[in-house]
Amino acid sequence: MSRPQEPHQPFFHFGNPFRKSSAKGSHLSRKLHSQLNTFEETLAERLRKLNPKDKNDILSLSWMKSAMESLCNTHNDIKALITDLELPVSDWDEKWIDVYLDISVNLLDICIAFSSELSRLNQGNLLLQCVLHNLESPSSKVFIRARSSLDSWRQHISSKNPRVENCCTILGKLVASLDLPKVKNSAKGKVLMCAMYGVKVQTVFICSVFAAAFSGSASKLFDLPVAEKYKWAHDFTCLQSSINGEIRNSSGFTVLKELEAVGTSANKLYPMMQDGVDPVEVEAFQNSVSDLGKGAEKLLQGLDLLTKEVDGFFQIVLTGRDALLGNLRSNGTVSDSVLEGNVVQ
Repeated sequence: MSRPQEPHQPFFHFGNPFRKSSAKGSHLSRKLHSQLNTFEETLAERLRKLNPKDKNDILSLSWMKSAMESLCNTHNDIKALITDLELPVSDWDEKWIDVYLDISVNLLDICIAFSSELSRLNQGNLLLQCVLHNLESPSSKVFIRARSSLDSWRQHISSKNPRVENCCTILGKLVASLDLPKVKNSAKGKVLMCAMYGVKVQTVFICSVFAAAFSGSASKLFDLPVAEKYKWAHDFTCLQSSINGEIRNSSGFTVLKELEAVGTSANKLYPMMQDGVDPVEVEAFQNSVSDLGKGAEKLLQGLDLLTKEVDGFFQIVLTGRDALLGNLRSNGTVSDSVLEGNVVQ
């Protein structure tokens, strides 16, 4: 894929395709004001809903599912807004098309990284099932096999995913490109840029929290300053402060709450499997096995639901990209060589 040479290109930069899409001047009509207000108020409400009342919900799979679902809805909203504004792509400069397609590829790469990590965690669940299967009929032989599977699970979970590490680098580039592009003489362009900024901020924030969770490092978090003029600014600042602050203040930062619960149950079981179960500890042993089974099942269900949301976000980005390419081809806006250079491999 061809890459623009200018440093820090704005995220989802549209350049100046609006010069022919509306009358001169950037004064917002009542209709445009209403469209922007509706978008910003909806975004503010979504951000409020993501701020958990219980701090224990932070970095739970259920919260992460809600966060990804919220992000999908916001991206769908911006697609609907573009349609409502009736902004043509026929005037787009090839440079800005290349930038847009390049950034969409970065988002697809981030989705692929998250999906690979969810798949890796799911693979670890197979090892947990081996542990539970071997503990159905306790004996010295099965304890050895169960310990071996549990050791493999610990090693598997503690390993690093290079794709997740790489997506942190991609996010760093996107953070450096959050500045709003200047759009002159286009009221519609001004509305779209204001709305797009909200999309960009929510996208980078949520993806950075996911990257921190999957990498097990609070250093992956970003603190994004937002001007108070946006209707969603206060709610975003509160959400960011709550989530980032709780993660940074947590002692022994753990990847996921459900994973932490499984680890706690496994740590209780391991000494019993190593030393043998004393007759007086049979009930405690059975309870620990039960807790491990319930924890593993909850982890599996959470991973499956989150995987579906991440896949959904991937499809939203991909279909938006494909729609743009289709419009460009039908309008003959850019050369085939430019389009072919931006095909996802």
